[in-house]
Amino acid sequence: MTLLYLGVLLGGLTCMVLLDVRYRLVFAAAGRRAAIVLAIGVAFFLAWDLAGIALGIFQRGENAVSTGLLLAPELPLEELVFLAFLCYLTLVLYTGILRLIAAREERG
Repeated sequence: MTLLYLGVLLGGLTCMVLLDVRYRLVFAAAGRRAAIVLAIGVAFFLAWDLAGIALGIFQRGENAVSTGLLLAPELPLEELVFLAFLCYLTLVLYTGILRLIAAREERG
């Protein structure tokens, strides 16, 4: 049991927070709305994972880099953190791209 994978995910999440704060993209721009969208995204993918687990499609593989902590059968802690990272990354990228497009249109 190690914290390697969880640490990498949290490091990536920290980088997303720093980008968000620096450029005021997601939470720094509209915190309540961002929290709602992030929660809906995580809930959707968590439901997707749970359905896949229930159908026997998704299974947890043993490895040397995960904590081994399970939130539910076949659902490791790292999966929840990954889903939060994935949804937050999507919000940051989407908002950043919109901002770049708007800046390009302003310049002509």
